[in-house]
Amino acid sequence: MTCLECNKELGYLDHKSAIESVGVELCSHHQELIKELIKKNNTPLEAIQLYYGLKEAGVQGMLEWWDGKKSVDIAISRVKLNIEIDCGYEKMTEEQAINNLEEAMHSFKNGFTTIRIPHILVRYYLNETIKNIMGIMEGLKANIKVIN
Repeated sequence: MTCLECNKELGYLDHKSAIESVGVELCSHHQELIKELIKKNNTPLEAIQLYYGLKEAGVQGMLEWWDGKKSVDIAISRVKLNIEIDCGYEKMTEEQAINNLEEAMHSFKNGFTTIRIPHILVRYYLNETIKNIMGIMEGLKANIKVIN
C-alpha cells in the first residue's frame, strides 16, 4: 500500500484513514491537501476517486481546474476534455439544467468538451467509467488530428 501521489509506503492506519476520509490511498500529507480541496471547492469524493483511477491508467488530468468561469472537477487538457461529477440528478431544477447547459456552451466555445458523469457510476463502476473516458479521449485525439 503506497500513496497514489508520492508513492510513500502507507501503514495500516494511514491506509484505513485515507480510504475512510477520501476514498483513495494517500499519505497523511496528501490526504490533508485533498481534504482542503474538497472543503474549498465542494469536490465530490467520486471526482477524487476518478482522478486517481485515471492517473493509474496513465491519464494526466487536473483536479479542480479553473476554466476562466468556474472550477471543473477534472480537466484533461491534452484532449480538451472537462469532466464534471453530478451528485444529484434527482434533485435537479430547471435553473440548474440551464446553468449546466450554459457551462457546457462556455467550455465548448473555448474548445473543450464537457461530459457529466453521475456519481453513482464512479462509485460502483469505476473501471468501466475509466474505460469509457479513455474511449472518449481517443475520439477527441482523432478529431484534434483531423482538424490540425
